[in-house]
Amino acid sequence: MTIRVLLADDQALLRSAFRVLVDSEPDMEVVAEAADGAQAVELARSERADVVLMDIRMPGTDGLAATRMISADPELAGVHVVMLTTFEVDEYVVQSLRAGASGFLGKGAEPVELLNAIRIAAAGEALLSPVATKGLIASFLAQGDPDDGREGSAAHARRLASLTVREREVLGLVAGGHSNDEIAERLVVSPLTVKTHVNRAMAKLDARDRAQLVVFAYESGLVRPRVE
Repeated sequence: MTIRVLLADDQALLRSAFRVLVDSEPDMEVVAEAADGAQAVELARSERADVVLMDIRMPGTDGLAATRMISADPELAGVHVVMLTTFEVDEYVVQSLRAGASGFLGKGAEPVELLNAIRIAAAGEALLSPVATKGLIASFLAQGDPDDGREGSAAHARRLASLTVREREVLGLVAGGHSNDEIAERLVVSPLTVKTHVNRAMAKLDARDRAQLVVFAYESGLVRPRVE
């Protein structure tokens, strides 16, 4: 199956470079280009994109706002957003995940990294680039959302309570960056069983992909950030 990619960046030259790279792969194709966030949301819907490479900083509707709109639209539940940023180690990392992105990647990434990012996102996996460590992400998430008070905490508690003990255990390991195979080995079960637990947790928590499971695990307090 061909992965349908939408490019969203206000720099035409950069979009052209990405298009050449993506279209050179047999398992993916660029179906449209957007110069701002509003256009990206519209094209994601009309072109049935699987993955959107979204620049964070664009004029008008920026990448974060566009990602929130995509995540909030039930018709775009199958669209996965990979945020592109010049600076990976900053608060934009967490804002991207909170907005609903599957992950992020620096614009200076190698071509093979970009292509792998598209495949990972299309598969519903969480994409965390090597430059931005899990510890940094956890630290920002631990700061909490200024708009999320007691009501939000109570909602997190209710959703966490909906998970079985095993689902919470698997969720914690997912948040730790472990793959299904690694979790299966640790829990002495099959990878298929782990996948089933992950899918059930995603359904109960209304998570689009593993990246959103990571966000929930930290925001709910299930996983505490380690201070190095």
